[in-house]
Amino acid sequence: MHFIHRGIVNKRFKENLISSFGASFKKGFGVETDIHATKDRQFVCFHDFTLRRIHKINKSIKGLKFSEIKKLTKNKYPVPLLKDLLKLSKNKYTLLIEIKPLLSVNLLKKLLEETKNYKKCIFISFKEKNIYRILKINKKIKVGLSFSPSNSIKEIIKKSRNKSIDCLILDKYFLKSEKIKEIKLDKYFYTIKNKKDFNKYSKSNLIFENL
Repeated sequence: MHFIHRGIVNKRFKENLISSFGASFKKGFGVETDIHATKDRQFVCFHDFTLRRIHKINKSIKGLKFSEIKKLTKNKYPVPLLKDLLKLSKNKYTLLIEIKPLLSVNLLKKLLEETKNYKKCIFISFKEKNIYRILKINKKIKVGLSFSPSNSIKEIIKKSRNKSIDCLILDKYFLKSEKIKEIKLDKYFYTIKNKKDFNKYSKSNLIFENL
C-alpha cells in the first residue's frame, strides 16, 4: 500500500490542501497528512507549528481560532479542516493521520469522536504519548509509531513488540535493514522522492511525493 506524502502528487500541488488530497485520491492512493489543534479545538491539516514557512505569518496554529486561520490563509493555500479531508475520502481511501503536537486526552477523545465513522484512519505520531493515550481511550483504534534515523534499530524493535501497535512509520534510511524487515508489523517508509527509489522499493509500503 502506497501513500502520497501530504497530497503532493507533483510540483503543481502544494502540501496539505484539499485540491492536493483530491488529486491523490483520483490517482487511487491514500494520503499521509499532518494535523494540529487550533485555539478553538478544531483539527486542521497542516504540517508546521506556525504559519511562517508557507504563509510568511509568524503566528502559531494553537494560538489561533480556525476562523482566524481561514481569514489569514484564504488567498493563498487555504488550510483545511480534517473534517473536510474525511468527507473527501468517502471512506474509500486510507488516511495516515500524523498528530504533530502532544495532545491532551480530551483533545484526543474529540479527535476519535470526529473520526469514528471513518474506518480507514490510522493515527501515527513521533510523540508516542499520543499513541499510548489513544489506546487507553480505545484499544481498537488503528495506530502506528513513527521513527526517524536518530532512533536505533534496537529501540524500534523493542517498541514494535507492543501488541496494540498496528504499524511502524520509518524513514527510508531503514529500507535496507534486515532486522527491520523481520519485524512482523506493517511498515511504511517515508519519504520517497524519485522514481528510481520508488521502483527499487515498490514491494514495500511507501510514502512518496512528486512522482
